[in-house]
Amino acid sequence: MSAIEVEKVIIVEGTSDKRKVLNVVNEPVEIICTNGTISLTRLDEMVDELFSRDVYVLVDSDDSGDRLRKQFKREFPEAAHLFIDKMYREVATAPDQHVAAVLLSANIDVHAKFL
Repeated sequence: MSAIEVEKVIIVEGTSDKRKVLNVVNEPVEIICTNGTISLTRLDEMVDELFSRDVYVLVDSDDSGDRLRKQFKREFPEAAHLFIDKMYREVATAPDQHVAAVLLSANIDVHAKFL
C-alpha cells in the first residue's frame, strides 16, 4: 500500500504553531516546522521536494518570522505567504478564529466551528 501525497504544505516555525494549525484545519495538509531557522542546504532540499505542491508560509509577525519569510521569498518564490495580524504576533497565541480566517483566505478548509 503506497502513501498518498498530500497536495498542500504549510510551513510554520515551531511545534506549538503546528498544533494550532492542526487544531483548525479540516483537510489533509503536511505541516513542516523550521524551528525558527533553516539552513540554505535544507531549504534547497525542501524546494526540490515541494516543487509540485501548494506551499504556504505561515510564520510569526516578529523579527525571526520576518527573516524566515524573506529567506523563503528569495529561495522559494512560488510559496504563498499567509500573515497573522501583528496584534497577535505569534501563530501559536493567535485566536483559533483568526488562524482559521487566514487559512480560509488561502482556500484551506477549516473546521466550521472556528468561522
